[in-house]
Amino acid sequence: MVLLRIAQIYAKKYSIINDYERLVKMKKAKIICNPSSGRQLIQRRIDHLIISLVNEGYTVSKYNTQKKNDAMLETIKSCNEDWDFIVVCGGDGTVNEVAKGIAKSDRKIPVAILSAGTVNDFANHMKLPKNIDDFFEMIKKENIKTVDLGKVNDEYFVNVAASGLLTNVGYQVQPEAKAILGRMAYYIEGVKEIPKQKFKPFRVYFEAEEYTKEEDILLFLISNSASIGGFKRLAPDASVSDGYLDVVIIKKSEVGDLAQIFINIFKGEHVNHPNVSYFKTKKLKVNTEEEGITIDIDGEYGGVLPAVFEVVSNQFKIFVP
Repeated sequence: MVLLRIAQIYAKKYSIINDYERLVKMKKAKIICNPSSGRQLIQRRIDHLIISLVNEGYTVSKYNTQKKNDAMLETIKSCNEDWDFIVVCGGDGTVNEVAKGIAKSDRKIPVAILSAGTVNDFANHMKLPKNIDDFFEMIKKENIKTVDLGKVNDEYFVNVAASGLLTNVGYQVQPEAKAILGRMAYYIEGVKEIPKQKFKPFRVYFEAEEYTKEEDILLFLISNSASIGGFKRLAPDASVSDGYLDVVIIKKSEVGDLAQIFINIFKGEHVNHPNVSYFKTKKLKVNTEEEGITIDIDGEYGGVLPAVFEVVSNQFKIFVP
């Protein structure tokens, strides 16, 4: 009888330990979704993901954004609470807001990026899965990579900050057009903008340890990854974890030279053109006396020049395959 009682006690204790271990391993996932990205298709994918997570024992809460900065504020709230990770579903702008929320929080919880926008440069560069079953498997494996972010004044960017020719196209395209036309909406807006801008250069003073010069330019890009605007090799040597930002400057050019530069972008050979400067830096100051030169940050309006751009190393943890 004594031995039986001891066995029962140990069995009960062992069961409690198992339950405790099961609870400790249970993950809590906050899903932050931009419902205007991808519309019905992405909602079906999210519903499928939620079912998969719940069936695997995850605790899940979903939050739909309604306006600008909702994703950032919800991310800060999630970091302050006891969520284990965030799933962000949306385009580059929504991912930017989540990254900004992480950067502003003391607790750096990892993020799984489910791309649902029109371009999705960062997700494409990182080869993140779009198939929802593969995406779920990526979450379960918990393979986490820490990457850099860019910072411009008080804003952050995951992929790119840019200024100059056609860089305002991203935030001038209406959400309805993006949903219906996809990437074609950007091309249409770009064609509309060309007659307005007339390839007019503007004078800029760049100041960095690697490059200090005053010159007339058409545009400049400061990138964290190699993929920008759907071009996979626009910053060909870029790495999201090298502690540097890659700067591409296209100087004042005739139409023929500009056409050649854009043709060479597909091969990543544009950086060899004499009218293009390309370098890596940790910090870059950009000044101009011209008014109203806007900055695009991950496809969204990011203020005007002058500005200070710098890398913020190891700030953003993401799930990777």
